[in-house]
Amino acid sequence: MAEDYRNIEMNIDELDQKILRLITRNARIPFLEVARECGVSGAAIHQRVQRLFNMGVVTGSEFIVSPEKMGYYTCAFMGIYLEKASFHKQVVEQLKEIPEIIECHYTTGQYAIFVKIMTKTNKHLKFIIDEKFQKIDGIARTETFMSLEMEFNRQIPIQ
Repeated sequence: MAEDYRNIEMNIDELDQKILRLITRNARIPFLEVARECGVSGAAIHQRVQRLFNMGVVTGSEFIVSPEKMGYYTCAFMGIYLEKASFHKQVVEQLKEIPEIIECHYTTGQYAIFVKIMTKTNKHLKFIIDEKFQKIDGIARTETFMSLEMEFNRQIPIQ
């Protein structure tokens, strides 16, 4: 597996890195502006970006909706203990049915699963815990952590 990543890294040159820095800062930047910044043609940028997509270095593009602007003010993280490790897949399938869960990770350490939850209020979070998590077969117990404020959110650095 490590060889796959090394091969990808070897195929990314300084121009690719500059392109990645520009487009990750602003996904809506026009290719012609990227081309001007990089000193190459728009067609070259288009080809490079397409190649980065094809290599799997860049995936998708998205508009990010502000949770607060949509009324979701409570952010919490929950560590989930499973009754048995073999319950992992069935628990994850049930977690997918809870739209307030916006991230789900299979983890090492104390918890088998760690999720990020966005709710409108603390009362809404309590409802999710009491009415939805309690009904999922395979969960032994949970620990919930409230986020007071997100200090920063970023992508990996482009060297």
